[in-house]
Amino acid sequence: DMFDCIMPTRNARNGQLFTWQGTINIRNAKWRTCHEPIDTEGTASTDHRYTRAYLYHLFKAQEITGLTLASIHNIAFYLDLVNQAHDHIVAGDYTDWMRSVLPALTRRL
Repeated sequence: DMFDCIMPTRNARNGQLFTWQGTINIRNAKWRTCHEPIDTEGTASTDHRYTRAYLYHLFKAQEITGLTLASIHNIAFYLDLVNQAHDHIVAGDYTDWMRSVLPALTRRL
């Protein structure tokens, strides 16, 4: 389960990226030619500046930059997730919000 004491940087270093569409294993060959942004709904500078294909290349070439970009992305994702959760707790609709986003967050892409 995505929410079981996961460290976003550890997962990033292993090629696992959390996005609002689902979880990506960037080491999978299917990302080799995917020129979409890392996360179209993400807020990190890396999310729109770099493509999934570029990150795939960096991981396959064992470039440290890939680990860094993936870590920046995952930390920003978690910050967004926690901030949104906070906003929905304050608004009193956390349960409905979580039920609406959980299917996408737990999907494997």
